[in-house]
Amino acid sequence: MNTAPRPTRKTRLVIIDDHMIVVEGIRSALASLPDFEVVGFALDGVEGIKKVKTLKPDLVILDISMVNQDGFQTTYEIRKWNDNTRIIIFTMYSDKEHVVSLFRQGISAYVLKDEPVSDLLFALEAVREGGTYFSGPVKEVIRGHLEQLESAAGGKEDDLHGSLTRLSQREKEVFPLLANGKSVREIAEVLCISPKTAETHKYNIMEKLNAKSVVDLTKLALKRKLIEL
Repeated sequence: MNTAPRPTRKTRLVIIDDHMIVVEGIRSALASLPDFEVVGFALDGVEGIKKVKTLKPDLVILDISMVNQDGFQTTYEIRKWNDNTRIIIFTMYSDKEHVVSLFRQGISAYVLKDEPVSDLLFALEAVREGGTYFSGPVKEVIRGHLEQLESAAGGKEDDLHGSLTRLSQREKEVFPLLANGKSVREIAEVLCISPKTAETHKYNIMEKLNAKSVVDLTKLALKRKLIEL
């Protein structure tokens, strides 16, 4: 009897960066990760959007500062076109304006170019598994931003936190998985339930917590220390 494992589908990547040396550097680094495949690249945001729509990658590695169209608009258009395509920001910028704006848009990772290339590889592995990854300085910016939001919200924030007690036991199991970026299908596999049931739990959770998006759930889970960045 043949018991050889079935081959795992490679995770398909598109790189969008206006420096060819960066594109080639990422390609070279990915040689150590055989489960990933670079299916295309672009040197600006406009061309990048075309490549993403044509090639339909699982992940996009995206710079912020580019000619023709920056990373903010490119992120917005990718998320609008298909919010299942996960985005890894790879940039030199770690200031609050850049970090918070992109975090709000629902990116899966934010890696700084002056960090070791291993950080980018860790990010790719984490996002492939449905998680998130943020470089050290980026984590601090996000934590500071969330603390400011919590302080400004006052009693309203307490009400939101209190509403966690309204979740059923199963919803409490689904919530951190959802907040950590896992898809409905992945949650279904982890909890041994049907995707339809997982989807129902997702919308019940969002309604009970008055969340408009999964990003809202991520913020709440981070504040309650239910997940780690």
